[in-house]
Amino acid sequence: MSKDLPIGFFDSGIGGLSMLAAAMKQLPNERFVYLGDSAHAPYGTKSDAQVRALTMDAVKQLTNRGIKALVVACNTATSAGINALRDAYQFPVIGIEPALKLAYDTHQDGLILVLATPLTVKSQKYRSLFEKYGQNAASLPSPGLMDFVEREELDSPALHRYLADLFAPYQDQVIDSVVLGCTHYLFLKDTITAHLPAGTRLLDSNDGVTRQLIKRLSEQGLLASPHQLAQIDIISTGSAEKEAQLRRMLKVAQSLF
Repeated sequence: MSKDLPIGFFDSGIGGLSMLAAAMKQLPNERFVYLGDSAHAPYGTKSDAQVRALTMDAVKQLTNRGIKALVVACNTATSAGINALRDAYQFPVIGIEPALKLAYDTHQDGLILVLATPLTVKSQKYRSLFEKYGQNAASLPSPGLMDFVEREELDSPALHRYLADLFAPYQDQVIDSVVLGCTHYLFLKDTITAHLPAGTRLLDSNDGVTRQLIKRLSEQGLLASPHQLAQIDIISTGSAEKEAQLRRMLKVAQSLF
């Protein structure tokens, strides 16, 4: 395996760009290739079997180009397909899960709210995570929330109404933290914060995933040479307009870090 190969990132659409941006900041000499399966987004309302098949097909496109590691930058795809990917490929495969353990470890007072897609919340992987670390938590399945990001609708009246309804049952409770359990949601952090009590922490998995990626690359001697020039390739399974959108939203993602 050549350390000069790119690191593959995969998501159903825009969301994983937030994770790519975090990795780009910490790995400035690496080459990256990002595939957004825009033609089949959203994943969060599909069945496990559908998501697993779409995930395997998308990753095949990345492996055909040549990659040295894979980051599945999608909670839903990780839940449905991570085991099949690790069985199929020898290179490091890094998945993602909602940062509930981080919320549990740093909990001070009040309720932990976990925002995630319906399929993530129903998955066995998430249920196992919740059994271990969900004592002070409540799951908030959020169908349609990622669609606001896919439409680049990051601060609209419709989004504010959606979030007001989502958080309404908890308005009289003390909120310790909100876990952003879908990579899309990081694009909405300012708008989400506006609907929460002052000082509420928003937690995501980006730092943990990037640390794990660096660890696995280092263990296998796959970190790029410090003299290698960075390169980012963006691919969409959708239209040319969708690919242009991914490039545009990567710039937005980079502004988050």
